[in-house]
Amino acid sequence: MSRCKRQCSSGKQKADLAQLPPTLRWPVLFKLPRCILLIRFLILPCSFAESTLNYTEQKKALRGLVQAFLVTFNDLSIETWLMHGTLLGWWWNKQILPWDSDIDVQVSETSMFFLAAYYNMSVFYHRMPGKPKGREYLLEVNPHYQNRGQTDKLNVIDARWIDMESGLFIDITTVRYNMTHPAGEGMMSCKDGHEFRDTYLFPLRSALFEGVRTKIPYRYRELLVGEYGEKALSLTEFKNHRFDDDQMEWIPVTEEMKSRADL
Repeated sequence: MSRCKRQCSSGKQKADLAQLPPTLRWPVLFKLPRCILLIRFLILPCSFAESTLNYTEQKKALRGLVQAFLVTFNDLSIETWLMHGTLLGWWWNKQILPWDSDIDVQVSETSMFFLAAYYNMSVFYHRMPGKPKGREYLLEVNPHYQNRGQTDKLNVIDARWIDMESGLFIDITTVRYNMTHPAGEGMMSCKDGHEFRDTYLFPLRSALFEGVRTKIPYRYRELLVGEYGEKALSLTEFKNHRFDDDQMEWIPVTEEMKSRADL
């Protein structure tokens, strides 16, 4: 269950932003899951996260984060799809990779304009297990979302869905047609530098991720291999985790497990 609230910016947040140069004001709103936020050597207190989450807490918070996001966007009939490391997590077991600290999704340019016009700075309330008071999530659109260029490295993310309790977030990037691309018609690109032909993306496939309906690119395998290499789809040990085929889950590798493997 979700409920939308509006106009969540506090006076303190606005005062903090007013002291910054215009080019730095938007990124400050994107809180990292730590107590401080660094931007171009500028250190500011984090308004959302009061402490760093441990492994189990972060995993649980990220799961709630993406579930709330997908449920909300399904309710709003806004098409979104998984990309990058999040899509790789879907490939393995339809879950978030346990070593990831954020989620990556994409939307069309039309959808981003719609979000900016009607839902920017809206807060969505979700009820969830283990949280009697529920949880609130902020949808924040970058004021520079209309900029199509790839030179502004501070504004490559067009929007974020932010957990207002933990500071964890989902990166939302816009996919746009590039009419002047040297490769010709049908090329699409994002401000973060990723480029591909529209036939790799569309038609989108229906899928489940963390138990919620979502979409994935049509040629998801080619996109994953192009970004991470063939081994990423078969390597069962990575980042101190081992994939268990029976449990269909990435299991943390402890020192004891390493010692047994060496025997």
